[in-house]
Amino acid sequence: MKKHVVKVLKTDLLNPCVKRFVVKKPAGYHFIPGHATTISINEPKLTNQARPFTFTSVNQSDYLEFIIKIYAERNGVTKRLLEVNAGDELILHEVFGTIRYKGPGLFLAGGMGITPFIAIFRQLELEGQLTGNSLLFANREESDILLKNELKEMLDGNYINVLETTTAPNVEKGFIGSKLLKQYVTGDAKHYYICGPDKFTAIIIKHLLDLGVRQSQIVYEKEQVRPSIRYEMIRDMIQYI
Repeated sequence: MKKHVVKVLKTDLLNPCVKRFVVKKPAGYHFIPGHATTISINEPKLTNQARPFTFTSVNQSDYLEFIIKIYAERNGVTKRLLEVNAGDELILHEVFGTIRYKGPGLFLAGGMGITPFIAIFRQLELEGQLTGNSLLFANREESDILLKNELKEMLDGNYINVLETTTAPNVEKGFIGSKLLKQYVTGDAKHYYICGPDKFTAIIIKHLLDLGVRQSQIVYEKEQVRPSIRYEMIRDMIQYI
């Protein structure tokens, strides 16, 4: 597997559990907005502990950006990433993924599932092609919303937050269920892009299919929701919708 050792240029915390990494972009390195790579830390005993993370920058930049959720309570890679800062080195591997922009549509993100969409929206804004796209962004509470101001500026009235816990006006309370989706499943939305936890993805797919959306219109990370576990995931999740 081809790998690139890159220097970390900058890091910052977007909230106590989410850290942004800006790294030097290797010469000739290219990715499709919505895709990801595996990353490991260039330190002894950590180089082989690679995990997948999504690009949030655009190809035109001379750097790469990743926004990563830190699980400090686990003794894993993200806990080690919390200690990585400017001047340290990461190892990038091959680009992969099945989420890519196919045309205007409705984007449905759950929590950190927003990350591939950030790269897509930024690229579309750069090209002046954001018209016709909308976002439903589901989180537990307001403090979990990433890049709220940037998303609002890019999408304006086509950006809707959905929060489990909120008293704020003009915010959808609860979950992205069939009742809410019915308002946005229209002939204008030719594509439906989904990214989030496995259960989130599975239940949203089910709701869309029940509402008459064709499978060919749905774009998601195919490896994320295996057919063998999809029914179980839907069964477990349905009680919350």
